[in-house]
Amino acid sequence: MDLTATPPLRFRDVSLTYGAAERPALDGVSFDVGAGEGVALLGANGAGKTTGLRLAMALLQPSAGTVAIGGRSTARLGPEDLAGRAGYLFQRPEDQLFERTVRREVAFGPRQLGWDGGRVDASVDRVLAELGLSGAADTHPYDLPSPLRRLVALAAATVAEPELLLLDEPTAGLDRPTRALVRDVIRARLSAGVAVLAVTHDAEFVVEALHRAVVLEGGRVVAAAPVAAVLGAGMAGAPAWPPYAEVALGLALRTPSLRMADVAVALSERCRAGSSPLS
Repeated sequence: MDLTATPPLRFRDVSLTYGAAERPALDGVSFDVGAGEGVALLGANGAGKTTGLRLAMALLQPSAGTVAIGGRSTARLGPEDLAGRAGYLFQRPEDQLFERTVRREVAFGPRQLGWDGGRVDASVDRVLAELGLSGAADTHPYDLPSPLRRLVALAAATVAEPELLLLDEPTAGLDRPTRALVRDVIRARLSAGVAVLAVTHDAEFVVEALHRAVVLEGGRVVAAAPVAAVLGAGMAGAPAWPPYAEVALGLALRTPSLRMADVAVALSERCRAGSSPLS
C-alpha cells in the first residue's frame, strides 16, 4: 500500500446529527482507507457504523467535516455520482435488489455506466461464477433464499470493479462455506488494490480478510489500529478473537498472521519438531 497516495476514502472531522436528535450520530470522526487496505468499522449497535458507510456513499451528507472519495469531496454529490468508483452492500440485500433476474440485477450498474454489451456480459459472467451464482442467473432474486440474495447484492456491488467497497455486514446469515467464499472474494479485491470498509460483528471475517479496525463508540473513534491490537481488547462492540486465534495466542505460536491457515501451519510445525502443541 502506497501511504503517500491519495486514499480512496478519507473522513476528516466528520459529524452528522439526524433531525432534532440531541446527540450526533457521528462526532468528529477522522480516518482513511488506503488502496488495498481492508478496514473493519466496529462498534456496538447505535455507535454510528452504518451512518459512516452511508456518508461514504453520499447517501447522507455530513453536518460538518469532509468525506472524500479519491481526493474528491462528496459534498453536493449523490450515490449515482460515485457509481463507478464505489460499490455498496446494504445490510439488508432487499433494500437494493429490484430487477427481474439475477443477471439483470448484476448488469444494471455497468449498463448505467455506459459499458458496451460485450463488456457487461463478460463481467457479469465472471462475478456470477466467482460467487457461485451462475446457475441462478435467470432466477428472480426474491426466489432465492436470503443468503444467496446477499451474494447477488455483493455481485452487484463488485461487478463494475470499483476502487472502494463499502460493505454492511457482508457475512451476516451465511453458513461457514459461504462466509469463506465471501472472505476469498474480498481478499482477492484487496490483492488487486481495492479499498474495503466493512461494518461487521464477525471476528473471523475481520481476522481472515481485513488489516485494520476503527472502533466507534457514541459516534466517536475510540480506537484505530491493526486488527491484532483491537480484537479481544474489551472495547465495546469490538469482538473477541475467534477460537483458533485464541489458541495461537495462548500457545505463543509464531505465525505471520492469526489467520486459521497460518495457525494450522504453526501447530503442525510444532508437532513435527517433536514437541507437544501445548508445550
